[in-house]
Amino acid sequence: MAELEKKRITMKDVAKEAGVSVATISYVLNGKESISEETKERVMVAIKKLNYVPNLAARSLVNQSSGLIGVVIPQTEDSNMLMFNNPFYSEMIGSIEYQARIQGYQILISGTDADEGYIRMAKERSLDGIIIIGMYPDHFYNELKKFNIPIVLVDSYCEDHYFHSVQVNDRYGAYIATKYLIDHGHRSIGLLAGMLKCRGVVEMRYNGYCDALKEYGIPHRSDLIFESKVDYKSGMEMGEQVIKSSRRPTALFATADIMAIGAIKRMTQLGASVPEDISVIGFDDLNIAEYFNPGLTTVRQEIKRKGQEAARIILECIGNPSAGKQEIILPLSIVERESVLSIKK
Repeated sequence: MAELEKKRITMKDVAKEAGVSVATISYVLNGKESISEETKERVMVAIKKLNYVPNLAARSLVNQSSGLIGVVIPQTEDSNMLMFNNPFYSEMIGSIEYQARIQGYQILISGTDADEGYIRMAKERSLDGIIIIGMYPDHFYNELKKFNIPIVLVDSYCEDHYFHSVQVNDRYGAYIATKYLIDHGHRSIGLLAGMLKCRGVVEMRYNGYCDALKEYGIPHRSDLIFESKVDYKSGMEMGEQVIKSSRRPTALFATADIMAIGAIKRMTQLGASVPEDISVIGFDDLNIAEYFNPGLTTVRQEIKRKGQEAARIILECIGNPSAGKQEIILPLSIVERESVLSIKK
């Protein structure tokens, strides 16, 4: 081992340690499906033991691969700091980056307005695959299809069969969140949402909210719908609007935890108590939701697993371009904490 530390570790060293061929190491790093799980595990153990780092430049020359995976974050908000304003994105991107890194790839993150600039950059950098988070105009998807590289859509309702996808049933998640409030006796339920856009996640969650109200015969009230950006500051602003409303609801469903947390903070500052005066349920189950006071009741989606699945699909398809389309729908569940009060009589 001491001798190996004096020089750059190569695939030959890893192959010797794992007891396999150099070709097998290459297949594992490139996501070939023909390799058994037992062999993959042996190779990964050897890589970790020897602290092997793939030579991306060499692989690029041999395989005509850049070793880069693009990750596109939506800039639907005015801020160019969306990744930092909403922990949802940092949690997912961290998961994608880890999965890519252990397979010898790097990610190139872009906050984009889905314009020609990204298309040009993607061509110049010869990306091996792209993971796109959120919903974009049809022309953006049409241009991306011309690349003939694997593309995974996350949280998108694009119905083009060219793309792989990873998502949750957002409409159902919003339905069970609203139903949870109704089951706890609430009939006046406000909605804190991002800007409603056709075929987007926010629209699906709005529809799920409406589904639950309709099922229980509760009238839809436009004065209880609050729309803004999906970030903490906007949540605070909407929380203030709720408190100052002439017909204050007894409960709120926020379509994202970060807005729920902002709303609770501001409502508390203005003298309201959560959940005694107003109950709140969120959507996402961010890490902070558990540690916030009160602990946020929310719809849990597996954010890190979303990133893992998106990266897995990309890596598999890079290794096997003929792999079939994959569509992953991850489960949802309610996580009960302290932000919802039962007012059943």
